[in-house]
Amino acid sequence: MYEAIDRYVLSLVEKSSPERTAWNLEKTREGKPTNWNYIDGCMITALLAMADICGDQRYFDFAKRFIDAFVSEDGGIRTFEADKHTLDDINEGRVLFTLYDRTGLEKYRRAAETLHRALDEQPRTFEGSFWHKQIYPNQVWLDGIYMAMPFLALYEGHFGKGDYSDILRQVQTVRAHMRDDTTGLYYHGYDASKSAFWADPETGLSRSFWLRSIGWFAVALADLMELLPAGAGRDSLRDIFADLMRSAWQYHDPDTAMYWQVPDKPGEEGNYLESSGSAMLAYAMLKGARLGVLSPEFVEHGQATFDGIIDKYLSFDGDEMNLGGICLVAGLGPENNRRRDGSYGYYISEPVVKNDAKGVAPFVLCYTEIKRMQSCAN
Repeated sequence: MYEAIDRYVLSLVEKSSPERTAWNLEKTREGKPTNWNYIDGCMITALLAMADICGDQRYFDFAKRFIDAFVSEDGGIRTFEADKHTLDDINEGRVLFTLYDRTGLEKYRRAAETLHRALDEQPRTFEGSFWHKQIYPNQVWLDGIYMAMPFLALYEGHFGKGDYSDILRQVQTVRAHMRDDTTGLYYHGYDASKSAFWADPETGLSRSFWLRSIGWFAVALADLMELLPAGAGRDSLRDIFADLMRSAWQYHDPDTAMYWQVPDKPGEEGNYLESSGSAMLAYAMLKGARLGVLSPEFVEHGQATFDGIIDKYLSFDGDEMNLGGICLVAGLGPENNRRRDGSYGYYISEPVVKNDAKGVAPFVLCYTEIKRMQSCAN
């Protein structure tokens, strides 16, 4: 079955172009053209990882062609709107560093500087954390740590002064406010002003755990473990990362090693085993073990989850392969969308789809980690 994954990923690439991708269902369902966004950014990140581990030039060529459709020679990024101040739009910028390293083209450095300037102007809470978006004032979401912090770490390592203190402070703020002491899991959102309709008026926290938000945070920490040099506060992040992975594993489904959409309520009515967050946790476990920052048993844990996703949700329809069980989208608010209230009922109500990049990309990243592990064993 593993060998078929290569064909699956290539089939998605072959069906895609910079104008329309096969994996961004939010765009295709609404008939909107492709723009600069985190969903395609996740998939391009995965394709570059495939290019690195498989040596197949087709992955890199597509990634470059896709990004070149948006990045101009002066570093401008088509469709990027800095004045919206959304961390989601920073995520795709992480691929610029790989392209710069491979090609030496200055336009990628200039585009990274465009995004870095946008982060310089991103509103912050009184504690110094980025607002998730302009439309979410004073709100910190777990998603945002993934969207912004690996980009910041890459920028510091390539073009900055090697100052990772802002990254450390923001992750530590999440640890201080958003971790639940009983479960060791993290709540999806935190409103520093404690005024959002979904926020607890005493803690500022959202009401429930959401698997993919925990997954975003886990992937961010795994990636930061690779990007931060020794002596840059890496040990403190390692402790946060290891604690989260130990806590998360306690909630795996014993039959599939997957995780539930609302992870602390297994088997409750409407709850389901969800692919994207499961793949994110598996990737984080596999990568953390490879880097030596997690104990060796997390190789087995991560691979068990990856295999569980394959058994439950990877299916064939003739010559077509599909990855199912993916929550299309979930969020908190804004004020004019009170359905998104962070409750259990809300999280299980969002559409479940196939082949969306929010599930496919972490699944592919898991696959690359397994291939790295196999390469080391040979």
